[in-house]
Amino acid sequence: MDRAEVLLIGGRAGVGKTTIGWEVSARLRAAAVRHAIVEGDFMGQVHPAPEGDPDRSRIVASNLAAVWSNYRGLGYRRLIYTNTLSVLPSSTGMFRRAMGADVRIVRVLLTADDATVDDRLARRELGTELEETRDSSVHKARLLDERVPADTVRIATDRRSVTDIAHDVVTATGWAP
Repeated sequence: MDRAEVLLIGGRAGVGKTTIGWEVSARLRAAAVRHAIVEGDFMGQVHPAPEGDPDRSRIVASNLAAVWSNYRGLGYRRLIYTNTLSVLPSSTGMFRRAMGADVRIVRVLLTADDATVDDRLARRELGTELEETRDSSVHKARLLDERVPADTVRIATDRRSVTDIAHDVVTATGWAP
């Protein structure tokens, strides 16, 4: 297989993107499937934002291209990428530029109801950003619901185990039996 493939795991804050990404990676490792994983939020964690890049999109794209170049140079062709909005059509160009115009993109949108998300965020956000994260999560849930492409696989995470959700995500990729 020479064509690159990327699994985009998106969803509002509190749906379990990072947790599911790591469990998907564990399942792929167990099946001896070569892959890499990137937590997309880390690609733009700089303060202040670079001059001329207030939303940090250029630094994210640059970092993704550099990291993928290293992985590809080592023979990797599959990438798991977790990030809230990564499943939106507006992100497609960044992956095509970094991974090749013919990259196969699998989009998975994780969802959860407000009560589930509020409970998870209350346990996770122990600092000063809980309210801002909750508000942003509600806004982004609506945005994602309205704008993801029709071929996006939607997976609810409410009252489900991490292993069951990861099984569904791996199935969506076709990367492992």
